[in-house]
Amino acid sequence: MPPHTALVAVSKTQPVEVIREAYAAGQRAFGESRPQALRDKAPKLPADIEWHFIGHLQRNKIKLVVGLAHTIHSADSEKLLVELNEEAGRQQCIQRCLLQVRVAQEETKYGFTPAGLCALAATGFFAQLPCLQIAGLMGMATLTNDTEQIRREFRTLKKVYTELKQTYFPTDAAFCELSMGMSNDYAIAVAEGSTIVRIGSAIFEN
Repeated sequence: MPPHTALVAVSKTQPVEVIREAYAAGQRAFGESRPQALRDKAPKLPADIEWHFIGHLQRNKIKLVVGLAHTIHSADSEKLLVELNEEAGRQQCIQRCLLQVRVAQEETKYGFTPAGLCALAATGFFAQLPCLQIAGLMGMATLTNDTEQIRREFRTLKKVYTELKQTYFPTDAAFCELSMGMSNDYAIAVAEGSTIVRIGSAIFEN
């Protein structure tokens, strides 16, 4: 992995013992997709683990994730962001989040459309979330063998990131992450500028 790209080991289906083995091998960032699993695993593992929440987050589960996750990758709607900000305020913390953008040609994917996200940013909405640190974008490519389609989708995400950075976050050093790439397409994602890859099956056996 190049030095500019961080590895999040997707541990969402792994027991505590397997995560502990990966930790012993030097891995420190792990990704979970279920709030209850994150809540249950974290107290049983070393305190310096950097937990990333990478799944779709329902609003009624926000309190299980805020303050525990180092980064929430899946802030995928205006309503969710408002409620994340409110919960972080209640907990008196600053919650780091990535904005999920839907670039894949699949209806099952969540996230803002590129145009919708840019339009929302133009309203000044993100400045109204003092308890959130907006750290960048996350997206997933279509699950396909067409590598050129995957590349186009990652390039679209990078283009949206660059537009937002230059126009709305030019002096915000915290807005620096582009989370894209999983086990089947991370090499393309890295080539297209990913700063975080989320890899599970390529690390763990099951």
